[in-house]
Amino acid sequence: MPATPKILAVASATDLDFRYGCTPAWWQIWKGLHEVGVDLIVTPYRGRAVASPWWRTEPNPLYREAELFAGARGLAARLKGDTLLRRAESHPEDGVGDKLTREAIWRYVTPRWQRHLERILEHERDVAAVIVFTVPMAHLRGIPTGLRERFGVPVVFYDGDVPMSLPEFGGMDTGFNYYHGADPSEYDIVLSNSEGGLERLRELGARRAETVFWAADPELFQPAPVEKEYDVFFYGYGDKFRREWMEALVGEPSRREPEIDFALGGRDFRGDTGNARVIGDVPFNVFSQAISRSRINLNITRRSHATVYASSTCRPFELAASGAAIVSNPHEGIERWFEPGSELRVVSTADEAVTAYRELLDDPAAAEAMGRRARERVLDEHTYAHRARQILDLVGAATPVPAHG
Repeated sequence: MPATPKILAVASATDLDFRYGCTPAWWQIWKGLHEVGVDLIVTPYRGRAVASPWWRTEPNPLYREAELFAGARGLAARLKGDTLLRRAESHPEDGVGDKLTREAIWRYVTPRWQRHLERILEHERDVAAVIVFTVPMAHLRGIPTGLRERFGVPVVFYDGDVPMSLPEFGGMDTGFNYYHGADPSEYDIVLSNSEGGLERLRELGARRAETVFWAADPELFQPAPVEKEYDVFFYGYGDKFRREWMEALVGEPSRREPEIDFALGGRDFRGDTGNARVIGDVPFNVFSQAISRSRINLNITRRSHATVYASSTCRPFELAASGAAIVSNPHEGIERWFEPGSELRVVSTADEAVTAYRELLDDPAAAEAMGRRARERVLDEHTYAHRARQILDLVGAATPVPAHG
């Protein structure tokens, strides 16, 4: 084992312009790995490699092919009069098209990616682990076994979207179903953002499944000295799996309380958003400022995550690190990370939401104090340096440099 652990990360994407929900979190966790002393090499499955002060890069060996395929999917969606090829929210079909796509990937994409990763490992020689960050597992079928047999390196799959990624939910419309045609037993460990999803991952074949919760970088997410512009703010990638909670926390309250200013960041809101104004995409570099511009910030977790115990998402940690006064829909296991009533408010109905909004807007000092307590909890337990040390422990790599936070 080298004095400085070296990790090869195979990433779904490194380019934030793709708007993949996990990519900003991957940036933060890779920065956390750097902070605890890891020499990290990142190679993307989609898009170009993006360098940073915290990791080295290897190119995407099929950049042109991946962009052509993504363009074809986009064209197919537009021909259907939509922006995405949408799937059912429950038990989406693994259709003929999906199967033909996988066959083509196995014949053309998978062998080229195997050769690409073998070349990196041959050149680097002393890699302590390979971690796959939410690349569709089926697309890499056979590669973990081949790398382990040839190089003796552990291969880890990091699924940051359990239970949404499971076959019964089928993932977001922007991507693939990870597990159709996949073999989780190929991996030494499957890491999951969800404690309640571990048993299902084992049922799918994972030999070892461990939980690593999401977190936040307290330098990137911190209270910003900006003027308040909104009363209640929510940011998200669409409302799939959370339409009923958008209605309860935004749609209905915004109609009942027209004097309360509701703002929505993001896009693809297809349900009831009432009188809320949509401000569009918020660039990630000013996201924490957008949080600080609102007196109240909403955490509206998708039904898949909210109903499976301790299925973490990024948003509550980002809001808390920013010192936000958080109002959340019910989320099974949220007390694993924050104390309801003290560090955030949890509401179950439109009536409860309106009551919480009025109380927090009428008492700004109490709202600010709740936000301070939430940020302190992040600093104590939920930074990406905490998660990076946990990952190194799980993969058996020593942490040579202590990190703060």
